[in-house]
Amino acid sequence: MGIPSYERRCAEIINQTALLTAALEGADLRVPVPSIPDWTLNQLLRHLGHAHRWADVMLRERLPEIDFSRNGAHHLSSYVGEQASVLIPWLREGAASLAEVLRSVDPDEMIAPVEGHPGPRVWSRRMTHETAVHRWDALNALGLPFDLDPEIAQDTLREWTGLAVPYAFTRWPEETAALVGTGTVHLHATDAEAEFVIDLTGAAPVVREGHEKADVAVRGPVVDLVLAMYRRRPVEGLEVFGDRALLDLLVRGVRF
Repeated sequence: MGIPSYERRCAEIINQTALLTAALEGADLRVPVPSIPDWTLNQLLRHLGHAHRWADVMLRERLPEIDFSRNGAHHLSSYVGEQASVLIPWLREGAASLAEVLRSVDPDEMIAPVEGHPGPRVWSRRMTHETAVHRWDALNALGLPFDLDPEIAQDTLREWTGLAVPYAFTRWPEETAALVGTGTVHLHATDAEAEFVIDLTGAAPVVREGHEKADVAVRGPVVDLVLAMYRRRPVEGLEVFGDRALLDLLVRGVRF
């Protein structure tokens, strides 16, 4: 099972949004989101839609760097009492527009780059997985079942290890300081070809794909590994071998 293509990710932004909005028909958007306690479902949906639009405008305007000032995804206090019938088309339009601009640019152009990587490639992946994880948040809040294509799930885990972990060290050094020089963590999916080792022994994390001995290893279905690393489910119920305290420190220290 390989890395999803750029085109697959563009399509998946639309697909994940469609799966999410299909669950919203007639939903009460006032319900709290247990995985993000400060938000209602209404606010979660506005957060996601604004994230799509933020990436969209940076790509359309071909910004040479990320402009955090234009990200409205965390200004959510005004979104109260909206109807699903309003937000469903708004979410779908934003996802379609983002996919359109991603398809219109060179994937390797340095537009809004992230950590030195071409923006279109990073944002196609980032918004695929942002949408998938927040779809879980929404379905969980509504008490509905969630599933995720294993090919997409293993790439969600790959992105978390390869982008979220080093990004957290750069952007929130105080929160990740306790991880510096600690040890190695092995994530092993039991139902997909996804194994990653996060080496924390140096000043900055190094990620390797493949199987190797580590200070702590965690095994389980790939979707469960994704949800655990994103703090959406507890580690309990997964197989953990070795230094559990190091695993807990990693999960607490990395946010995305």
